[in-house]
Amino acid sequence: MTKIIHISDLHFTSNFVVEWGNKIIEDIKNVEPKIVVITGDLTDNGYYEEYIQAENFIKKIKCENIVTVMGNHDARNGGYEIFEEIFHNRYPLYTDDQTIILGIDSTEPDIDDGHIGRANYSYIEEKMRNVNKLKIIALHHHLIPIPKTGRERHIPVDSGDFLKLIDDLKVDIVLSGHKHNQWIWKLNNTFFVTAGTAVSKKLKGKGFPGYNIIEFDDSEITIKQINLLNDDTHTFKDKRNYLKS
Repeated sequence: MTKIIHISDLHFTSNFVVEWGNKIIEDIKNVEPKIVVITGDLTDNGYYEEYIQAENFIKKIKCENIVTVMGNHDARNGGYEIFEEIFHNRYPLYTDDQTIILGIDSTEPDIDDGHIGRANYSYIEEKMRNVNKLKIIALHHHLIPIPKTGRERHIPVDSGDFLKLIDDLKVDIVLSGHKHNQWIWKLNNTFFVTAGTAVSKKLKGKGFPGYNIIEFDDSEITIKQINLLNDDTHTFKDKRNYLKS
């Protein structure tokens, strides 16, 4: 059974809660995931000091494989250059015998709206087409509206075309953040999994900090939404063989 932990929206500023940060580090250590995916907004304003705080936090994560993508807050104030300096790649790729995870930069500097860009579709298709593995795409912006998050403003401007590409490529899971509210949609055969904020006080209404655990083997995918405060868990299961012909 392969395990992946998905966290998002750390927002390193005074909104960061030390106790929550320590708790999620301990949870990751106990779960022992093969991969940790972080879907952006490591910082609140893209400032260098915030990036250093985020980098130091990520270094505490006990996992050999960490996939990190940039969020709209990270791209502010020239922060996209600092992201590249620290994390090196805005389109990280992880692959092993069972899994492929492709990170996508859905940001534009100093603009909160998302944008994948049709110029990137051929690269995404090249990496995902005819791959007999569990296929995961990770990006910051959600592609489908999330309930209880207010007026919808920031879905990527090319979401429709990108959703069609995801369907054509038979992507199994799309991981995202941005809206600070945990939610799962299933569209055709793809799970769209949105993480809430993991360690920040920037919560929606009476929301809670949390993260997701994805587990899979040859015949089943399980997605668990974890409430960081009390470990309450909502579980979704799907029977399928991810080794596609």
